[in-house]
Amino acid sequence: MRGFELVTHLPVPVRAVFDASLSIDAHLGSMRFSRERAIAGVTSGTIGLGESVTWRAWHFGVPFTMTSVISELEEPLRFVDQQLKGPFGSFRHEHLFVPAGGGTRMIDRIQLASPFAGALAEPVLLVPYLRHLIRVRNRFLLRSLLAG
Repeated sequence: MRGFELVTHLPVPVRAVFDASLSIDAHLGSMRFSRERAIAGVTSGTIGLGESVTWRAWHFGVPFTMTSVISELEEPLRFVDQQLKGPFGSFRHEHLFVPAGGGTRMIDRIQLASPFAGALAEPVLLVPYLRHLIRVRNRFLLRSLLAG
């Protein structure tokens, strides 16, 4: 199992960042380049504790389907989404929101295991790609929050 942490500073209050991070619509907006769609479960609006969503997207030229659930939620400071079914051996994403200087320090902690060629694929391919996806999502959230 591999993991990484990504810290993003946003000049926006914690509550706004927390709410935007639970928005299915914001997630879809941030992942348009991968043709991501929410195809089952909560498919729009805000997802909550115990609720799931099934995503369909294209990555590496291949279609992927993944169902994740919000398994932990502590408003407005933390939530966890984790894979129920999908391409990973396991996938857990902890989202933390820390008040910082009038804004928010958003911390993304990802833990994953690949079912295929894990020892090679995770550090060379999956971790850098997922880090990129999280950065793209976080930039989208920032732009959306500042525009709104």
